[in-house]
Amino acid sequence: MRLFIPTAFFRRLALVVAASAAVAPAAAQDEYYVSPHTIEDQKSVYATVQAIDTTTARARIAGTIVDLAVDEGSAVKEGQVIARILDAKLALGLKAIDSRIQAMRSRAKLADVELERTRTLLRKGTVSQARLDKAETARKVLGRDLSAMQAERAVIAQRQVEGRVLAPAAGRVLRVNVTKGNAVQAGDTIATITANAFVLRLQLPERHARLIKRGETVRLDRARSGSVTKGVVRQVYPEIRHGRVVADVDVPGLGLGNFFVGERIKVQISAGARQGFLVPAKYLFRRFGLTFVRLQDAGDIVVQIGAMTEGGVEILSGLRPGDRLVMPPQERKEKP
Repeated sequence: MRLFIPTAFFRRLALVVAASAAVAPAAAQDEYYVSPHTIEDQKSVYATVQAIDTTTARARIAGTIVDLAVDEGSAVKEGQVIARILDAKLALGLKAIDSRIQAMRSRAKLADVELERTRTLLRKGTVSQARLDKAETARKVLGRDLSAMQAERAVIAQRQVEGRVLAPAAGRVLRVNVTKGNAVQAGDTIATITANAFVLRLQLPERHARLIKRGETVRLDRARSGSVTKGVVRQVYPEIRHGRVVADVDVPGLGLGNFFVGERIKVQISAGARQGFLVPAKYLFRRFGLTFVRLQDAGDIVVQIGAMTEGGVEILSGLRPGDRLVMPPQERKEKP
């Protein structure tokens, strides 16, 4: 005799199996197995904003500042005129040498006339060859004297051009050492300019010298520009001074628009690694001022939490390896 099972029964059974298959992954996703993780300890230190390259604009001649085109904080381009120095003696010397050049040119014209006359008389046999040689030599000497005087004039003119103080590099003016009307000597500093490249300079106790390495990531606690939160160690100096090791950190977007040179910024650096427990924050909940987690087999237990990290919340006590956590009730879940 054949047993007859209604078709509706198979339909209900299929629905139950499908529902169980859908619930199982969700339940698995709501569980968390406690296991040791490597936790990097972070240390708060202060870094100073420093310019990578600092240069000075200096006077090339002695004189008086007659024009000053920049002030502290001004942005400059390479080769830009930032000041002008005037030496009145150069203008007087230029006038004097111009007069001497005019006189020399007149003498040269007279020597040309004398030379041409001597050549004519030599063809007629009136004067000797020695007379012609003397006239030619005199003309050559005058020509060379004129060339030397023109070169001397070019030197004076160049010194006048050097009265313009140029920015040696593009960047911002940190300090202006003179004011309009000051007398300066050749070599005096007119302005100090920093290039548009800045770093955070760390000075760490020497016990951290072995821990900080080139390429390591550091975090800015209070970055001023929106996305600037991390930096990379670009250089670790090999010399320890006064018990401290110095390192430079590159931060994208670090510049005088967001920071001041010499400003101190709090950063977090790695101070070593250790083993510990990390738990996602969604498995923690508060009750009666204490932090709880829910174990699958033992119910709710109190835990002592530590610092918040990228991998979760550190659990200092209350858990063991292999513990299985489940999600707490939504009505009880609060932010730990």
